[in-house]
Amino acid sequence: MNANQRDFLFEHGYLVLERWMPDQLLAELTALTEQLFEAEGENAGSEFRQEPNARRLANMVAKGEVFGRIMSNPEILGYVGSVLGPRFKLSSLNARSANPHSHSRQPLHVDMGLLPDDDGFSVCNTVWMLDEFTSENGALRVVPRSHRWGSRPQEGLPDPEGVHPDEILVTAPRGTVVIMNAHLWHGGTENRTDAPRRALHGFYCRWDIPQQQYQKRLIPPEVQAGFSPKLREVLALDDPHNDEISSPMTKASGFLK
Repeated sequence: MNANQRDFLFEHGYLVLERWMPDQLLAELTALTEQLFEAEGENAGSEFRQEPNARRLANMVAKGEVFGRIMSNPEILGYVGSVLGPRFKLSSLNARSANPHSHSRQPLHVDMGLLPDDDGFSVCNTVWMLDEFTSENGALRVVPRSHRWGSRPQEGLPDPEGVHPDEILVTAPRGTVVIMNAHLWHGGTENRTDAPRRALHGFYCRWDIPQQQYQKRLIPPEVQAGFSPKLREVLALDDPHNDEISSPMTKASGFLK
C-alpha cells in the first residue's frame, strides 16, 4: 500500500484496486462460483442468509482451495490490516449475485450493525467483482467518510433505502477488488440489466469480535487439515479466545452483501 492509497482509504472509507485479479484467477473464481450456485440450487446461501432477488453462497472457504488462497493473500491482508490493525481474522466469505431485472435495493447499512469503539475500527469488507459493476447492474453504493460519523443509517435516515445526497456508485471493471471499512454506510443497488451481477465478499473482523460465520464449526475437519499455516491463522482455527467468543454463534445479525 502506498501513501496515497492509505490516505484515501483512511479518509473516504474505501479503496478501489482496479483489475487487481489476474485473468486466470478471475476465470477460476467465476467458474467455481457458478458451479456452486448450480450444485447448491435452492439451498444456496442457507448457512448464512438467503435473499429475494439475489443468489447467495456462504461458507466458501470450505468449498474450494482458491477461496482460501485469496482470503489469505498477503497484499489483501495488508490493506485489511491498515483498517483493523495487526490482529484480525476472516469473519466470512460469501457470494452475492444480484438477479437480472431485480428492481430492489439494499438499505444503507453498516456490517453486523457495528460502530467504531474505543479500540478503533472493528470490521472491514473486501468486494471481489466477478462482473463489471455499472450504474445499471446493481453496483455498490457508499457514502464517503460516513465510517467516521459513529452512527447507523437506520438511526438517522427517514428511508435508508432511498438515495443519500452524498452517496456515490462504485463502478469498475470485472477483476477489481474494493477494500471497504465496513462501518461505512453502504448497500447494493438495483440490477436493471439482463445479466446477473456477481461478487464475492470477504469480510474480516478485529480479533476480539465474534466471527459472523464460526469457521471452525462450519468447515469440515478434513478440509481444515489441508489448510496452510497462514490460512489457519486468518481463520483463527487454533485460537482458544476465538473459540470462546465465537462458538455460540454461526450466524450474526446485520446486512452483508
